[in-house]
Amino acid sequence: MPQPTRSDVHVNRPLTNMSTAYIQSADDFIADKVFPIVPVQKQSDLYFTYNKGDWFRAEAQKRAPGTESAGSGYALSTDSYRCEVFAIHRDVDDSIVANADTPLDVERDSTMWVTQQLMLKREVDFLNAFMASGVWDTDLTGSASPQNSSQFIKWSDTTNSDPIKDINSATLTITKKTGYRPNTLVLTPAVYNALRQNTKIINRIVYTQRGIVTTDILSALFDVERVFVTYAIQNSAKEGQTDSLDFIKNDGALLCYTNAAPSIMQPSAGYTFAWSGLYGASAYGNRIKRFRREEINSVRIEGEMSYTQKKIGSDLGVWFGSVL
Repeated sequence: MPQPTRSDVHVNRPLTNMSTAYIQSADDFIADKVFPIVPVQKQSDLYFTYNKGDWFRAEAQKRAPGTESAGSGYALSTDSYRCEVFAIHRDVDDSIVANADTPLDVERDSTMWVTQQLMLKREVDFLNAFMASGVWDTDLTGSASPQNSSQFIKWSDTTNSDPIKDINSATLTITKKTGYRPNTLVLTPAVYNALRQNTKIINRIVYTQRGIVTTDILSALFDVERVFVTYAIQNSAKEGQTDSLDFIKNDGALLCYTNAAPSIMQPSAGYTFAWSGLYGASAYGNRIKRFRREEINSVRIEGEMSYTQKKIGSDLGVWFGSVL
């Protein structure tokens, strides 16, 4: 064998300009985008609510000369919230840091991991709580052969279904109950893909500049301001078991009205109350702490997020279930 060999002139070592880690983009998480964030100074408190019916009665009357105007009013009450604190940590041992090769930065990577864990927790909470039947005033169910007004042709039937008609009908349902037109549509990835292949949708856009169904195109077709797709994934397997990765939600769509920002006397399908008053927390109610654990020769990277996601107006949402 010719000398020197490749093993004589090169010793394998980690590359300093790349490594691999599967970190979900913050763009794939929608829990902080659908419901407005309400930064609150106290962990629990009250907020005012108004009786919806009082604002839609036409009670003004003709006034005769020398008489009083018609009198009426509206009821005012309160509701409450309580932000729970969720936390997770990772201990970074001194020996691990001392022995880590370039380009590893164990504390930085641990901070990213902790942050990802908190974002995933909030996302799972949101999708399980609000992307489901029995949550909103109106539940619609997909069927191969609809029998009543609460059923529609499954959108996976890309030839016969009519999602535009279904969304328009649900829009009218919300509007006539509340006076507000829904402005947000949340789709699971599989439902989004079904819509992109729907014949009626494609026929509507075939002569547009791109001719490709995107969330922007769907926003225009459905006359909503925002379309979100729930791309976040979760590993349901325990540590040490074979990974079981899947989207958090695989079926369903939520049409709702949400206020652009927290406002006085403005309704919204829901709000996320974030305890920004927690010491060191951001407006999203989250904080990252780094402190020494001398008894285990480690630095602890600990993350906390304090929030509660609360449904405010059940009549401001329509759930489409069994879409596929």
